[in-house]
Amino acid sequence: MRTSSILLALALSLPIVGLILAALMGQPSSSLSDGVVAESTLSHLWNYVLTDYIVTTILLCLGVGIGVFILGVGNAWLVANYQFPGKAIFEWALILPLAVPAYVMAYLFVDFLQHAGPVQTMLREDLGLTWVLPDPRSLGGAMWTFSMCLYPYVYLVARTSFLDRSARFMEVAETLGYSSVEAFMKLVLPMARPAIFTGVALALMEVLADFGAVSYFGLQTFATGIFKAWLSFGDRSAAVHLSLMLLSFVLIIFYWERHNRARQRYALTNTNTRPAIPKRLVGLYALYAFLFCAFTLFFAFILPMAVLFDLLSEQGLVIDPRYWTWLKNSLSLSAFTAILAVLCALFLAYAARLSQSKTLQGVNRLLTVGYALPGAVLGVGILSLMGLLDIAWLMSVSVGVLVYAYLIRFLSAGLQSIETGLTRITPAMDGTAALLGAKPMEMIWRIHLPLLRRSVLTALLFVFVDVMKELPATLLLRPFNFDTLAVATYQLAADERLAELALPAFSIVLVGLLPVILLSRAIAQKQ
Repeated sequence: MRTSSILLALALSLPIVGLILAALMGQPSSSLSDGVVAESTLSHLWNYVLTDYIVTTILLCLGVGIGVFILGVGNAWLVANYQFPGKAIFEWALILPLAVPAYVMAYLFVDFLQHAGPVQTMLREDLGLTWVLPDPRSLGGAMWTFSMCLYPYVYLVARTSFLDRSARFMEVAETLGYSSVEAFMKLVLPMARPAIFTGVALALMEVLADFGAVSYFGLQTFATGIFKAWLSFGDRSAAVHLSLMLLSFVLIIFYWERHNRARQRYALTNTNTRPAIPKRLVGLYALYAFLFCAFTLFFAFILPMAVLFDLLSEQGLVIDPRYWTWLKNSLSLSAFTAILAVLCALFLAYAARLSQSKTLQGVNRLLTVGYALPGAVLGVGILSLMGLLDIAWLMSVSVGVLVYAYLIRFLSAGLQSIETGLTRITPAMDGTAALLGAKPMEMIWRIHLPLLRRSVLTALLFVFVDVMKELPATLLLRPFNFDTLAVATYQLAADERLAELALPAFSIVLVGLLPVILLSRAIAQKQ
């Protein structure tokens, strides 16, 4: 079992090996040596495009980081510490934007604010104004879109951190003469910093991995550069080098996230805490708190859904005949990958549990890096590996390559859920079952699986939804004439057929709402 687990982990790490080998070997050329080709590629990237990619990526990450921090921490602090009108709804509703993929949010945002959109049309025709709003297809528009989609990452971890803090801290600070704002800035925020940085890092990894939104906004980032180099210019060497550069960005943020997550245990030294009693806000303070949460929810979820329903109404009852094929492809891929991921996760988790091997535990930790791999990097790595092995023809006859990419990208979601479930099955339970004569397989079937049922279902659901939303890897690795809902939505948006993309986009959002609703119910039940 140990050997099988290590071999499985090695198989899932092959795309990174393919990237490194492709970068070292260079692109084949009949007249130039590999070293000259590699040097000319790097020189071209540096002279013409690399500066734009680096600057745009850094500015986008800074803007989104600030945006998700303000929205996530602000809403989490208000919901965790104060009573005001609408709080019971905001507690769970503020995570609903997680169901909307960033590329869908980008299409809806641009449609709402563009020159032919409802806002500027109303200003011209109904109010007679000639104001021209800033172009939504800009770096600022991308920062706004990503912030609205991704702030729930920060909201969830910050809210948990604020609820777990000791109520005595605020009381002691107030007895020392600090105001609520001073106590928050000088005491609570520094203690919650590791958790908050974890949420920000997760959001930034999503930004770096995105292709659909940044492509629609016309931004020059590493993700768009990889697609241009590979698909538009046929420069595989440039695509490989850009993928490695993007991977370095992601790994830096991944290390930052892991480092801060490890420090979270120091954020609260006294485990015998009593729940904080929320303060009741009245008057203008209650109004301000309500408006801050309400505006966040409105712009991040209610307004985009209204625009989406408006596009659906424009389309009417006419359904593209290809929609059913897109839906079938998406559902079959998502279901098959989810089942395969959960089976692999069960095997890896049980191998580490039964062997008590630190090596296997380290292997499982290493596999969690998969969720940080951008789809574009993963796709180029797999294509490079297949090119080196001369088996690229497999892509045209099977979706197996696509499933392999999904498994690398989303196995960690299933593995973490299964491992969490296994921690609730103590060795004492196994010992008691063994004393009663239960054999190993009988123990797993009659004791472990019933106790793991919720974890298994959660893992299936999260992997299923992630595969439904995945765009970059699907664009690069799908067989010919094989489109999913995500690919169809992207292609229709690229053709400016926004009304036609409403149904596939709505289907993706509807599926994405399932885990979000479960999470919302769990939050509501804890109150």
